[in-house]
Amino acid sequence: MEQRLLGGRPVSVVGLGTWQLGADWGVVDEGEAMDVLAAAAEGGVTFFDTADVYGDGRSEQLIGRFLRENPGADILVATKMGRRLPQLPENYVLANIRAWTDRSRRNLGVDRLDLVQLHCPPTSVITGDEVYDALETLVAEERIARYGVSVETVDEALAAISRPNVASIQIILNAFRQKPLERMLPAAQASGVGIIARVPLASGLLSGRYRKDTVFDPADHRSFNRHGEAFDVGETFSGVDFETGVEAAQEFAALSEHPARLALRWVIDQPGVTTVIPGARNRAQVLDNLAAAAMPPVDEATAAAIRDLYDTRIRPLVHHRW
Repeated sequence: MEQRLLGGRPVSVVGLGTWQLGADWGVVDEGEAMDVLAAAAEGGVTFFDTADVYGDGRSEQLIGRFLRENPGADILVATKMGRRLPQLPENYVLANIRAWTDRSRRNLGVDRLDLVQLHCPPTSVITGDEVYDALETLVAEERIARYGVSVETVDEALAAISRPNVASIQIILNAFRQKPLERMLPAAQASGVGIIARVPLASGLLSGRYRKDTVFDPADHRSFNRHGEAFDVGETFSGVDFETGVEAAQEFAALSEHPARLALRWVIDQPGVTTVIPGARNRAQVLDNLAAAAMPPVDEATAAAIRDLYDTRIRPLVHHRW
């Protein structure tokens, strides 16, 4: 699989997001979770993304088990931190950051974390100095190798990119969230900052599988966060209301026999993107995601149709918000 540099280390253009293996997407048992990790690694994935709050550490622990059982696996594991306490600026201090980092090190079974990302903190944390000073301290202590910032908005991304030692930005980018193409991706390219594209299928909408009467598991955030009841609504269906999203996704699906693969390939093709991190609940979904890396770039006619669909259907709903 094609590799691109993230903080000086090569990673696969299709990675694996492991939120599904922790919580908020319905139940995935341990055997299925381990099979997902194995299928990804066997298929050439060298980048796993997780967070300390996915299943209260379950996702990290599963990855840690996988690493122990596969000592030769060349996987860069990126975790996230900052949501174990209320999202208040005063909580992003060295003592807390060190404690969160140490917990992730234990969960993953490693001495030094490959990449730690602030997990969508308040804007004032991203624009201030204290959190970066703390992260630099952890680098000096060899608790972490590099750090990045996961953000909700383009403006937050631009603020983080301006910091000299930020290795990566993680942001929602998909055919229904195209604002990062305008300023953020060019800025990241110019600064040499890696871009981790999350929610690339708009919470599954871009697979074309859902209908307006689709019912999700009560433990799935697509049931309980449609209006931002639990966290930023942009994380669920990319902030598009479900009925509109289903209609637009049906138009998107008409562009390809494999709409999910097209959606992922479109993200991979965007200049400045380092890796895209679709999630998966089973081996079949992993293999379908990996097929996107083998596709040719999206042709101009299809790319133009995707731009037009966004402009007419989606842009008025999301472009001004994130």
